[in-house]
Amino acid sequence: MKSFAFRGLPLFLVLLLAGCQSSQQHSLPPVDDLVVAFRQLDLSLAEERLDDARSQLSTLQQRASRDTRLEQYQRQLAEAYMEQGREALQQGDLDRAAQALGQARSLMPQAPALSHDLNQAIDSARTARQVAAEQQARDATAKLDAERQEQLRQQRQASERQAAAKAAAAPVAASQPAPVVESKPTARLIDPNAATSSVAMPMLDNQDNENLRRLLDSVAADVVTFRCAVRIEVREAKDYPWVAALLSARIKKLDPSFRPQLSQKIAPQQVPRLLLSPKRS
Repeated sequence: MKSFAFRGLPLFLVLLLAGCQSSQQHSLPPVDDLVVAFRQLDLSLAEERLDDARSQLSTLQQRASRDTRLEQYQRQLAEAYMEQGREALQQGDLDRAAQALGQARSLMPQAPALSHDLNQAIDSARTARQVAAEQQARDATAKLDAERQEQLRQQRQASERQAAAKAAAAPVAASQPAPVVESKPTARLIDPNAATSSVAMPMLDNQDNENLRRLLDSVAADVVTFRCAVRIEVREAKDYPWVAALLSARIKKLDPSFRPQLSQKIAPQQVPRLLLSPKRS
C-alpha cells in the first residue's frame, strides 16, 4: 500500500502542473485595445494618411484624455501637416497649403510660432500672385490702348491718302479756291450745348473694369474736345482715386498739355456717375 502511494505521486504532480498551466493560459488578459489604437495611429502617420490620423487621435483623446502620449502625437501630427503645407506651397497649390496650415494650427493653437514661417510664406506667395495678376491686367490694358491708337493713326493716314488722291484727280479750277469750312467737333456721350451732361457708371458697382475702361475712353475724348470740367460722384471715397486715375491717364494720352479739372462727391445712395461741364467759349 505504501509503495503504491509513492508510485502515484509523480503522476499526480504532472496532472496538477498541467492544470495550473491551463488555468494560467485561460486567465491571460486580452491585448489592450488602446495599444491597438495607438499602433493604428502610428501606421497612419507613417503612411502619411493625415486625415485618418487626425480622426484616430481625436478618438484617443476622448477615450484616454490623460494619456501623456497624446501631446506627443498631437505635435507629431501638426508637424506632418506643416510638411504637407510646405510641399503644396512648392507645387503652387496655395489652397491646399492653407488647408494644411489650418489643420496644424488647430492641433497646436498654443504654439503659433510653429506655423509662423509657413503662414508668412503663403501670404508672400498670395501677394506675389496678386501683383502678377494686376501687372498682367495693366499690360493687357496698355496693349489694348496702343492697338486702338495705332488703329486711329492708320485710319487718319488712310483718310489723308484718300483726300490727296481725290485732290490730285480733280480738275484745276480757274476760280478762287473755295473757303475752308471748319468741321464742327462731335461729341460721343455729352450734349455740348448743355451746361452739364450726366454719364452713369453702373459698372463701378459691379466691378466691371473692362466696360468701365471703355466708357472712360469715350468720356476722355469728350473732355479733351470740349475742355470739360468733371465731377466724379461715387458711393465710397475709395472709388474716387481709381476712377480719377483711369480718366486722367486717358486724357493725358489724347492731349498731354491739357490739365483736367476734377472734383468729387460722395453719394452712397446714388448710382455712380460723371457730370461733365463743357467750357464756354
